[in-house]
Amino acid sequence: MENIKIALLEYDIVWENPQANFDLINQILLGVEADVFLLPEMFSTGFTMNPSQYAEEFCGISFQFLQEKAIEKNAAFAGSVPTKISHQYFNRLYWTDPNETFAFYDKRHMFSLAKENEEYTAGKDRKLIEFRGWKFMPQICYDLRFPVWSRNNLQYDVVFYLSNWPERRSYPWTQLLKARAIENLSYCIGVNRIGKDNNGIMHSGDSMVYDPLGFACEFFQPHEHIMIFEINKEILHKTREKFKFLEDKDDFSLIIP
Repeated sequence: MENIKIALLEYDIVWENPQANFDLINQILLGVEADVFLLPEMFSTGFTMNPSQYAEEFCGISFQFLQEKAIEKNAAFAGSVPTKISHQYFNRLYWTDPNETFAFYDKRHMFSLAKENEEYTAGKDRKLIEFRGWKFMPQICYDLRFPVWSRNNLQYDVVFYLSNWPERRSYPWTQLLKARAIENLSYCIGVNRIGKDNNGIMHSGDSMVYDPLGFACEFFQPHEHIMIFEINKEILHKTREKFKFLEDKDDFSLIIP
């Protein structure tokens, strides 16, 4: 597909209550159509540091909800979920397709300021997801601050970040998203929650899509809590054809401990 519609969901996540969040998302999605729906980090619980109580098993109820919505909307859905694997916990992003296939990505950079590193295990693998002729690279929140991890040597078209990013650091949020778009000559998407979480931290949303030159894309908003963007493959190709900056990039190999 030359064009693809991306829907970003900004909502006040009900703290540590998956079913309440499922109900809220169902209301938000009424009558909304897109090709890809992106939800915030830990979309069904909020940014909880209580994985021993709220982490789900692999492909648990939050994954099943995403898969059901993908089938219902004939679209891809992505959101991250506290997930228990053996005796470890991961901040795991699931991408579900309408054909009932899926991919997952484990957050690499643990947000030590909130002691995420004490509760969750860092992921070790980058992922490339292909959907309807587009190549997506999934990332989660704090990953945004580390450009080497998102370096575009995977030939992706879109990098996206699912986040719980505090309002008081909204300026770095917007600037880093622009930077990731410019340096990787790709579309860069950030989706963030709104409202105050159970720790009293305020979130202002500021979700946005930036084009390969770092300009904010226009959106239309058919419903409260949703922003829909249409991104264009021709624009991506023309930009990369004119500015062949990726051909001059450094070669490196990521060595993960």
